[in-house]
Amino acid sequence: MNYFVSPFNKEVKLKFPKNITIYDTTLRDGEQTPGVCLGTPEKLEIAKKLDELGIHQIEAGFPVVSDQEKLSVQNIVKEDLDAKILVLSRTKKEDIDVALDCDVDGIITFMATSDLHLEHKLKLTREQALNVCMKSIEYAKDHGIFVAFSAEDATRTDLDFLKRIYKKAEDYGVDRVHIADTVGAINPQGMDFLVRELRSHLKTGIAMHCHNDFGMALSNSIAGLLAGGDAVSTTVNGIGERAGNASLEELVMTLWIMYGVDLGFNPKVLYELSNIVEKHTKMPVPKNKPIVGKNVFRHESGIHVDAVIDEPLTYEPFLPELIGHHRRIVLGKHSGCRAVKAKLEECGIEVTKDELCKIVEEVKKSREEGRYINDKLFNSIVRSAKGPVDF
Repeated sequence: MNYFVSPFNKEVKLKFPKNITIYDTTLRDGEQTPGVCLGTPEKLEIAKKLDELGIHQIEAGFPVVSDQEKLSVQNIVKEDLDAKILVLSRTKKEDIDVALDCDVDGIITFMATSDLHLEHKLKLTREQALNVCMKSIEYAKDHGIFVAFSAEDATRTDLDFLKRIYKKAEDYGVDRVHIADTVGAINPQGMDFLVRELRSHLKTGIAMHCHNDFGMALSNSIAGLLAGGDAVSTTVNGIGERAGNASLEELVMTLWIMYGVDLGFNPKVLYELSNIVEKHTKMPVPKNKPIVGKNVFRHESGIHVDAVIDEPLTYEPFLPELIGHHRRIVLGKHSGCRAVKAKLEECGIEVTKDELCKIVEEVKKSREEGRYINDKLFNSIVRSAKGPVDF
């Protein structure tokens, strides 16, 4: 058995779309994280690993931003990955032309639609915004590429206007509309309502692009899928502006293990992918980060360790090997004889019962004094109880 989650999950009958698309925006929205800047080699490495995972679409960047950004996108396209390569584009002909020059598979063109943004940022009326968007969609579709239209701040947009602009986009041949929850302002029940309302008016694909300002990006994404959406935007490690976006690894594993929705990904690369993005973005992954955090498969408490040694699933919902992670027993204040003995066996050291008790006592004392029990300190503790040993 590789995982063991609550059997009550199956008691609730849920219906997900037959075909779900995950498009990852680590290389675009993820790079918009303050302080993050990815060069071409870094983007290529991340894109290749995303492709190894089996991601459906990669939003590779925003090529109009700079010549270097354009070059990065062009180099990713040249890799001829299985994933479709998309880029972001404003509703401007020059942006679309730059994207076309990169020979990408498609674009995500966007414009803010809430009155808040229209009045204070764009200085446009609703009618003006609608006309600009349709001209851009028409121009892009005339070039035979995949076109998604994203309504920025969609979750704070007047519902009737949102329906109207999405329907108009559908009439102009758009392949997918995106609900951008730009400041993470909707809750799962609100997302359920919104997607159902839109689905009753639209035949085209509906995607959720959720931000995590209230910690609801994952829940909102799943709520949107259950309501009739069929695509989700993610970032590796949940990076992105402010509190970040829906986390790729959390979405993939939650759909697969919690809901039984297998999208055919190769989850064994998730931990490596997380580490690569952590390295290139210089954004440390929190140790308690779901799925890929270092503490997810670390155990210190004596009661937990005893059980985990016998059966890992007692304190793990799935085995770390599923995502290329590994388990580690950590020694500290809460460690008991079983944990220390396991560490000694790992090092090939035999001790008497009295020596084991002394080592356990010294481990607890050292940790309470503020010292972390690394191999060097553990070696010293063992030597003090047993005499010289080889680690």
